[in-house]
Amino acid sequence: MWHLLADENFNGEIVRGILRRQPDLAVSRVQDLGLRGAADEDLLAYAEQNHLILVSHDFATLAELAYQRVGRGERMSGVFLLSDDLPVGIAIQELLLLTNCSAAEEWDGLVVYLPLSDVKKL
Repeated sequence: MWHLLADENFNGEIVRGILRRQPDLAVSRVQDLGLRGAADEDLLAYAEQNHLILVSHDFATLAELAYQRVGRGERMSGVFLLSDDLPVGIAIQELLLLTNCSAAEEWDGLVVYLPLSDVKKL
């Protein structure tokens, strides 16, 4: 079952747009859970304990902390990172694509950069 956790600085327009298009999708905001100001490490731990995929614009620190967590052998429910200059409509489409076309468990332990169309072949 999908449940997203939007970090404190995640664009509220994206959250509202997701819920407008798919009202049954569980999306929580950090500030609504009493976690305002929590350290990123604590958010990752909270997300894992509650089976939430963390969505964020925080490329600067969150990805590295997530990689470190997995490197230590700790579980992680997944992190979706979206550039804060990504148009709101595309961000909504990307997140809904993932939630509608995959199972949340498929993203365990992964950091995913959106949009997926930016993925380059190796």
